[in-house]
Amino acid sequence: MSSISQDQNQDQNQDQGQEQTEKDGEEVKTEVKAEENKDEKTEGKRENKEAKRGAKEEESWRDALYNPRTGAFLGRTAGSWGLILLFYLVFYGFLAGMFFLTMWVMLQTLDENVPRCQDRVSNPGLVILPHAAEVSFNRSDPADYEPHIRQLHNILQQYNDSLQERNDLCLVGEYTEQNQEPVKKVCQFKRSTLRQCSGLPDTSFGYAEGKPCILVKMNRIIGLRPRGDPYINCTAKSNSKFQIQYFPAEGRLDKMFFPYYGKKTHPDYVQPLVAVKLLLTKDDYSAEHTVECKVEGSDLRNSDDRDKFLGRVIFRVKVSE
Repeated sequence: MSSISQDQNQDQNQDQGQEQTEKDGEEVKTEVKAEENKDEKTEGKRENKEAKRGAKEEESWRDALYNPRTGAFLGRTAGSWGLILLFYLVFYGFLAGMFFLTMWVMLQTLDENVPRCQDRVSNPGLVILPHAAEVSFNRSDPADYEPHIRQLHNILQQYNDSLQERNDLCLVGEYTEQNQEPVKKVCQFKRSTLRQCSGLPDTSFGYAEGKPCILVKMNRIIGLRPRGDPYINCTAKSNSKFQIQYFPAEGRLDKMFFPYYGKKTHPDYVQPLVAVKLLLTKDDYSAEHTVECKVEGSDLRNSDDRDKFLGRVIFRVKVSE
């Protein structure tokens, strides 16, 4: 009997254990389903929030461009846009008016014929013609020096006697003052004054015989009145001291060609020239000679170390045969 009761008790315990296990499994399944339902609800809420956020962002962009409720375009109503455009119109109009006013005041102080500031060019420089730092040629080859003589002929066209006779005869040694005349007269400087370097008796300007002519002139400066009796003086820096001829005589720059009044009121003005003829000999051929020309006899500066072309010019000559 006792064994039978024990077996019954064991069966009851097993049944109770199974029932407890089934209950625990059902509880676990219920919890898992509850968690899954929570996750689904959470995901749904997130999706709803993201959808609402996207809609709000799209709506905010649309409102930033144009808000139909307030009628604002780019954040401003029509009245606000009108006020700000009016402000900038007045502001920039005022700035433009100030600019044009200052320009007009400045222009009233300027003379269209004379530069206001000339302190940096109070003294002229010298220029040689033909335009070359080195005049090198073979006197036996006309094609070698033809560019030089062509350039000289072209420059002297405006000095032809037939053209210069239309100009005025001025007082030698006196400034040609004509401040009151609206259009200034021009003093004659005839090409024939340069004689052997005029290109008239010798169309090769001495290049064919190995005795080239070099033209020297001063740069134009408005209102320049050189004191004294200015003239051009050239010296050879080489060991060979060849002779130099000047046309006009003594290389004079007559004061009657001064002052110059500018292109507008002095349109036909011609600068005075000095022709320098280098009397080279055969002993001087095939050697390079350095020549320096200066304006002397006046208050014009010619020895400024900071500007080697102020009142002077240096060039080289080499003749071969």
